[in-house]
Amino acid sequence: MDPAAIHQLIQYFKKESKSKEAEIKRINKELANIRSKFKGDKTLDGYQKKKYVCKLLFIFLLGHDIDFGHMEAVNLLSSNKYSEKQIGYLFISVLVNTNSDLIKLIIQSIKNDLASRNPVHVSLALQCIANIGSKEMAEAFGHEIPKLLVSGDTMDVVKQSAALCLLRLFRTSQEIIPSGEWTSRIIHLLNDQHMGVVTAATSLIDALVKKNPDEYKGCISLAVSRLSRIVTASYTDLQDYTYYFVPAPWLSVKLLRLLQNYPPPEDPGVRGRLNECLETILNKAQEPPKSKKVQHSNAKNAVLFEAISLIIHNDTEPNLLVRACNQLGQFLSNRETNLRYLALESMCLLATSELSHEAVKKHQEVVILSMKMEKDVSVRQQAVDLLYAMCDKTNAEEIVQEMLNYLETADYSIREEMVLKVAILAEKYATDYTWYVDVILNLIRIAGDYVSEEVWYRVIQIVINRDDVQGYASKTVFEALQAPACHENMVKVGGYILGEFGNLIAGDKRSSPLVQFQLLHSKYHLCSPMTRALLLSTYIKFVNLFPEIKPQIQEVFRQHSNLRSADAELQQRASEYLQLSIIASTDVLATVLEEMPAFPERESSILAVLKKKKPGRVPENEIKEGKSPVPMTNHQADHIPSANLHCGKNIQWTICNTGVLLDVLGDVYSGSQTSATANNVDTLGTAQSTYNAKKFICKNNGVLFENDLIQIGVKSEFRQNLGRLGLFYGNKTSFPLQNFSPTISYPNDMSDKLNLQVKPVAPTLEAGAQIQQMINVECVEDFIDTPSMNITFIYNNVPQKLTVKLPLTINKFFEPTEMNGESFFARWKNLGSTNQQKSQRIFKAAQSMDLTAARTKLLGFGMQLLDGIDPNPDNFVCAGIIHTRTQQVGCLLRLEPNKQAEMYRLTVRSSKESVSQEVCELLVDQF
Repeated sequence: MDPAAIHQLIQYFKKESKSKEAEIKRINKELANIRSKFKGDKTLDGYQKKKYVCKLLFIFLLGHDIDFGHMEAVNLLSSNKYSEKQIGYLFISVLVNTNSDLIKLIIQSIKNDLASRNPVHVSLALQCIANIGSKEMAEAFGHEIPKLLVSGDTMDVVKQSAALCLLRLFRTSQEIIPSGEWTSRIIHLLNDQHMGVVTAATSLIDALVKKNPDEYKGCISLAVSRLSRIVTASYTDLQDYTYYFVPAPWLSVKLLRLLQNYPPPEDPGVRGRLNECLETILNKAQEPPKSKKVQHSNAKNAVLFEAISLIIHNDTEPNLLVRACNQLGQFLSNRETNLRYLALESMCLLATSELSHEAVKKHQEVVILSMKMEKDVSVRQQAVDLLYAMCDKTNAEEIVQEMLNYLETADYSIREEMVLKVAILAEKYATDYTWYVDVILNLIRIAGDYVSEEVWYRVIQIVINRDDVQGYASKTVFEALQAPACHENMVKVGGYILGEFGNLIAGDKRSSPLVQFQLLHSKYHLCSPMTRALLLSTYIKFVNLFPEIKPQIQEVFRQHSNLRSADAELQQRASEYLQLSIIASTDVLATVLEEMPAFPERESSILAVLKKKKPGRVPENEIKEGKSPVPMTNHQADHIPSANLHCGKNIQWTICNTGVLLDVLGDVYSGSQTSATANNVDTLGTAQSTYNAKKFICKNNGVLFENDLIQIGVKSEFRQNLGRLGLFYGNKTSFPLQNFSPTISYPNDMSDKLNLQVKPVAPTLEAGAQIQQMINVECVEDFIDTPSMNITFIYNNVPQKLTVKLPLTINKFFEPTEMNGESFFARWKNLGSTNQQKSQRIFKAAQSMDLTAARTKLLGFGMQLLDGIDPNPDNFVCAGIIHTRTQQVGCLLRLEPNKQAEMYRLTVRSSKESVSQEVCELLVDQF
């Protein structure tokens, strides 16, 4: 390459190209000159070709299109001169499209260089393969590069390039890595004498482990051994790989990350050696720094934080966990902002461990100070997360009060999340629910704009379900409403609670019925139409509770039932309430407007809202004690008389939570977990992915799939041959998922048996966000296999693909059928003569025989469980009808457990043989 010529061209552009037009004119002139040289001068030597190809590359990098010179660049690959070959490979890596007609020539030239004895030529070829990294490159060189990597004749520098090249191709096509004997040979690269080879091989093995951890399990002992040698070495022992007195920091970090893909080593010797390494790293952190330069502390702390991550991951050594916590506690006062942030982040994980939770709590005062005084909002956010994670029964009131105090001056960006966390902690650790009511009302007073509907729904549900707190809640909310400036959410809570329990404080003249009504109505004109509708419902409740103020309330209804109210909903509601108050007798009013029944006891849904805002960042601080209700779903409301509905135009209170169908991010389930198909996943990997479609045979709601990138939840409901699925896609990363596209695929001829109507979703799933996709289902005729959802998206410029089976099985279309003993056995005998053998299975129990759990699964399966039918009280008999568009299939079932032999006999009989077999196959895996 002629540096003078290129330098002259660059200087000319700097000097002469003072405008875009001048630059284009000069470039066109240069391109014309190069084109004429390539076409007209047949005597161009390698040097001149290299010079002109280099100029083309420079012009391309300036942003101009290049449509010639490709063949000349390919010709440079056959040169034996390094500089010419280098420019040729550089041009190809940048400008040649994988669909180019020249790709075959390029591949052949690369093969020639890979077979060369010159390590420089081999390295250039490997770099080019990795830079292009296409599927064609993976197919062409997928078998040659592994051989090059493990060959004893290959030089170390080439092995290093081969490992990184193979890693790049593996990310493109995961099928290229051979298994069997190759696995052991790749693992043993960790023992290589050359540290550069070990560093590159560790990156490769880490990616391979995430795809197939069992196959590469042998790397654990080798990784621990190599880590031990590095940690115990002096910085003078590894001079070529020592960075500011820290021996091989990058390799140490990679090895520590590799070990986090596995549980703690089972071998006592390996585990002991690993613990010694971790102790040594913690000890070195206490030593005085060997250099004052920031590079030394950065390298040292990088290894330390990765070691602490491994200690937290293993979660088995109390001594190491407490030492790690103490070390992180020292960083909380460090003047370096990044260190304080990382320390808080790691302590959040330590707080979730029983072995180190108490040690984390010792730093509570420092963390509270960080929340209040830190200049960086991200550090303050992390301090809030840590306070949330370290909270328990002993410090809940103090932490909640500190968070409430800080909330008044907190950054707007973290207020909503803080409100959710305070609400969760107050509910979980409330020993006295008057304190809980005070906390929530304070939240509304301090940060009303950031209190989501789920929070104020929740306090209402808890008040309704607990008689001991209703009077206190009524008094407290009445006092809160007397403030001159009152947030609309406070008006909603006040309207709801006073409408139900205002009579409990009506004996006091200061809160007489008329005072309550006047206080609420003074807020009416300041509220939104939805809140006004709620207040009108409160007023009709007052008609029943306080007949003495009925005329004043009727006057309000008259005013808003005419054209004075521009809102049609308010007009209609006021008109209907007015007529109800006039026409209905006292007994009818008392029946229609009776007190709200208790909500069903279920776990809180507020945690789900918090996880949707920060997926992957929220500690599993779920509310498991003192369960409280959540808003009734539409399905539950179906069982309540129509006069008791409030959503829309009806009367009785029902909180309409249409925003969240399901607490999909808080679902905890049991059962085996298998890996879903996941292709092209980046180094975040799918090691933590969970997918078990079989658990949905006996349930309709839960987490369908989850890995480090995405969580997919499902809620479904079915009636006869129709059903509806709600899929919830949650982005757990800090990057948006681009080109997000879920598509349905059917096996074989299943599209004729099951009709699916899929609602499209937005092509971008923002970081930390969740979107919903609805699928309407119609069962045309009985089926065996299930459709799949193929999900493709781009994460951090890397294409991803997931394939998960939808939880659609034939039992979802069961209608439970009641039968008496005589009818059951008559039908059983009638069906038994045709297909008994084909629909009976005798099998070993896969888990302990729990008849209560078996009963629960059969109820979830969809059939009617018939008690008292079978002579043996341990046996289960069920009946149901499968609805399809074309026919109805009656089905009977009998499950006979044998506790002594730990065996089951399952018999299914129906009017259609294929249905009997499929129902039998579905249930066998459940016991």
